[in-house]
Amino acid sequence: MTPFIANTDSDRKLMLDALGLGSVAELFAAIPEKYRFPDLKLPAALSEPEIFQELSAAASRNADAGGYALFAGAGAYNHFVPSVVDALSSRGEFFTAYTPYQPEASQGTLQALFEYQSMAADLFGMDIVNASHYDGASALAEALLMAWNAASRQRSKVVLSSGLHPEYRAVIETYTRNLGITLCTPGPGTSAGAKTETETETKMETETLESLIDAETACVAVQFPSFFGNLEDYSRLCETAHRNGALFIVSADPLSLALFEPPGSYGADIVTGEGQPLGNYLSFGGPCLGMFAATKSLVRKMPGRLAGEAMDGQGRRGYVLTLSTREQHIRREKAVSNICTNQGLAALRAAIYLAVMGKNGLKKVADITYRRARYAAGKLGKLPGFSVLNTAPFFREFVLRCPLDTWEIMNRCAKLKIVPGVPLSRWFPERTQDILVCVTEMNSRSQIDSLVSVFETFCGEAASEK
Repeated sequence: MTPFIANTDSDRKLMLDALGLGSVAELFAAIPEKYRFPDLKLPAALSEPEIFQELSAAASRNADAGGYALFAGAGAYNHFVPSVVDALSSRGEFFTAYTPYQPEASQGTLQALFEYQSMAADLFGMDIVNASHYDGASALAEALLMAWNAASRQRSKVVLSSGLHPEYRAVIETYTRNLGITLCTPGPGTSAGAKTETETETKMETETLESLIDAETACVAVQFPSFFGNLEDYSRLCETAHRNGALFIVSADPLSLALFEPPGSYGADIVTGEGQPLGNYLSFGGPCLGMFAATKSLVRKMPGRLAGEAMDGQGRRGYVLTLSTREQHIRREKAVSNICTNQGLAALRAAIYLAVMGKNGLKKVADITYRRARYAAGKLGKLPGFSVLNTAPFFREFVLRCPLDTWEIMNRCAKLKIVPGVPLSRWFPERTQDILVCVTEMNSRSQIDSLVSVFETFCGEAASEK
């Protein structure tokens, strides 16, 4: 039966007569008045060109990465996206984020996901990578649940580095809130992001994390580089976790691994990461790509989808989803994971990016990023009243202490079309003078020098205020 849609006054009258009602208002009389849809005072309809003009004018008020000198990071990064990524990922055969359940109709998508998994596994130094999770935060939270399940839910303690992204920590707290899992983190003063950051304190956190690990610990989770940009050696911590029967989890930035040792090389059991820097734009906050890798021994506990390679009866190569069936994810409390939707399109873009850049191209981008961040830190740290708090090596980001309130600096820089970083007071209210500065290959030396010149003007003002 075709549904009746009342588009005109005569149609509405026919509908109301059939229902025995005198007005549309009577139709909704059962709904309390305070919950009814309000009478909207909408402007007259616009033509398509007029709508585009209005939307363009509204969009021009945004601080976009193309029109501003952007030094903000904190989990989302402005890296160059080769044009071939847009060209290939927008093809009709690929332009979907949905899981390809029917292999006979999805060979292209399945092969692309298989290639993504293969390249990501090589990057992480791990056996298996899935395809995929919502973002880096949910991937890490799923990793903790996986470790808990791997321990048959008999170990209730999870040790978290204070170098984890605060928003990742918040997602973890949401995931684990009603499961009886205890989250343990080193207190202030031993954090790599403490107000007075020194190399000694960085070492102290590793030692404190080791002291928190015991027979009740299901896993230990760290971030590389840390939220504050620090590069730390976690090999000894990994050994301590394994010695106590706990799994070791690393939330790793994939681009940094083009330069530094992958977590798999020092024994990590699970590696997660945010794949947004790999061929995906900032897009005002999403979509992102949750990367998830594990050792072969844990594959049966792994959430998400796995694209595998197979042979048909005639010996022809084909691709299928393997090990993880749809039904596994809808078994309520018995399921490995109840997070079903993946980020297939973002994973596809990452696969194209990795294939186009290759090992040498990826390493070059990481090297430029590393060197320019060091250059910026060297220049900014020498300004009177400013200091860089990272004494250990860092990648892409560093913490800069300023002589003025960082939000005041942000507002004044915005007028010059500069976003100088992310104020740490957003997550740590007491840190009103600390800003997390991010530098990528998209920040030229002239951009960095311009930022230094602007910050120089704050030096004199801060001195005069004293």
